[in-house]
Amino acid sequence: MIRLLSLIFIKNREDTGNTEVRTAYGTLCGIFGIFLNILLFAAKLICGFVSGSIAIIADSFNNLADAGSSIVTLLGFRLANMKPDPEHPFGHGRFEYISGLVVSFAIILMGFELGKESISAVIDPEIVDYPTLSLIILAVSVAVKLYMAFYNRAIGKKISSSAMIATAKDSLNDAISTAVILVIALVSPYIPFAIDGWAGLVVSALILWAGIGSVKDTVSPLLGQRPEKEFVESIQQLVMSYPDVSGIHDLVVHDYGPGRLMISLHVEVPVSMNINDAHDMIDNIEVHLSNELNCHAVIHMDPVDYDDPKTVELRMMVINIVRTVCEGASIHDFRVVYGNTHTNLVFDVLVPYELKYTDSELKEKIQDSVKHTDSKLNCVIHIDKDYTGH
Repeated sequence: MIRLLSLIFIKNREDTGNTEVRTAYGTLCGIFGIFLNILLFAAKLICGFVSGSIAIIADSFNNLADAGSSIVTLLGFRLANMKPDPEHPFGHGRFEYISGLVVSFAIILMGFELGKESISAVIDPEIVDYPTLSLIILAVSVAVKLYMAFYNRAIGKKISSSAMIATAKDSLNDAISTAVILVIALVSPYIPFAIDGWAGLVVSALILWAGIGSVKDTVSPLLGQRPEKEFVESIQQLVMSYPDVSGIHDLVVHDYGPGRLMISLHVEVPVSMNINDAHDMIDNIEVHLSNELNCHAVIHMDPVDYDDPKTVELRMMVINIVRTVCEGASIHDFRVVYGNTHTNLVFDVLVPYELKYTDSELKEKIQDSVKHTDSKLNCVIHIDKDYTGH
């Protein structure tokens, strides 16, 4: 159904990097989700009152909350598509993450409320008689929710939407919780005690678990998570495909919402390279990255001297010392400044986050090791972190 509707209502539907296409997908799935959830809410609410089942009534209000969540997701997509303005020059794409977070908190709240009602049913139990119509509606509800989980996950992956993936997880959890109620309804005639309240507790636990997981998934991009490994590798392969680029470092990916990425990085080029040629190459790489990876790129050029034998020798010495002092560390931006009384070795050290030393301690250990090799060598060190995490 979603595929058919997308064929009818979404133009250029394969251009998922386009914010208008993403918004169209989000709007379509949001409206369709609202429609299905309201139908399920009405059907389950009637069945819950007819049977007297607290679990079915609570599950119906869970569907109502899902309809509200779909409205929030829909609003998030619309707000995320607003054009940049002077106060938000990078656009409003993070509204989509915020809407996913709101949906997650709504899931947790519904799970908590359902848990309270279920505890009351456990304390004051009543035998529930489930009519055949209720069983049919529960079975249909499981099928509908599985379908919603499928299309929300598929579209969420297609357009890289954390909000839709959170909705997919919620739909899958709803299918599981409704299936639990259905199984209990089927076996309840053969059980000599009231089990409806316990069924509600199981459902509430599943809903709470899904809500907490969704919070983790949506908070991470808001805080600033590391980029996907495949994306980092794509950047490295593209940049290193230029023959005059000898290295890449200080890569930072700034995420301003799906389809709104800015990257900054440093590339190493031979110090002997003509400055105009180097500038032209950097411009070409920036355009290439923008066209291939749908991002805005800013590149800093670092000239590196690979022709001077003494510089190469000192660089290899420092590399070996740094590796010995701190496993997993590496250096870049190495240069040598010669003087009458001493020689400065200027370089950056990229260290892992689990480093057991402070920055000052690491600098001191490297300096001592270099001095032990040659007392006239002085280190000027800057400590860097790997912002890609790969």
